[in-house]
Amino acid sequence: MIFSLPTFTVIHVVLSLVAIFAGLVVVGGLVAGKSLRRGTAVFLATTVLTNVTGFGFPFVTLLPSHIIAIVSLIVLPLVIAARYWKHLAGPWRRVYIVGSVATLYLNVFVLVVQLFQRIPGLIVAAPTQKEPPFMLTQLIVLALFVWLGRAALKGFSAQSVAMAEADSVMMAR
Repeated sequence: MIFSLPTFTVIHVVLSLVAIFAGLVVVGGLVAGKSLRRGTAVFLATTVLTNVTGFGFPFVTLLPSHIIAIVSLIVLPLVIAARYWKHLAGPWRRVYIVGSVATLYLNVFVLVVQLFQRIPGLIVAAPTQKEPPFMLTQLIVLALFVWLGRAALKGFSAQSVAMAEADSVMMAR
């Protein structure tokens, strides 16, 4: 390993938090009908790096966090292709929106798990993460992301996509 484990952990955590923050900004933009180019690039890059660096920690068996990272790493190329190669045309708009919201949700899901493993009050409330406080928290997070996904699909209409692409072309000139 190039870095010490504590340094590597800090890098991974910072990437994760930047990915979550940028993802919330991007999804908020989608809900408002806006395509945020820089925010999208930051979100996608840091989300890929978060998932990849998750495999850099020592492990003996495949963990649930690895499975979540694998799922995210399967979805992310579709999101990237939809945004950058297919330019959100036709069904690729939905792929981009649903994939972005889904990968952000997976990051937040892992964040909630980590919080329940590290914050003393949450450890007491759900020591095995099978208790009602943990399950209820994850259910609320899931419901919020379903709502966000629906709002993003409604807010980022085909007209928004056309306007975003026209802005991209104008900025490239």
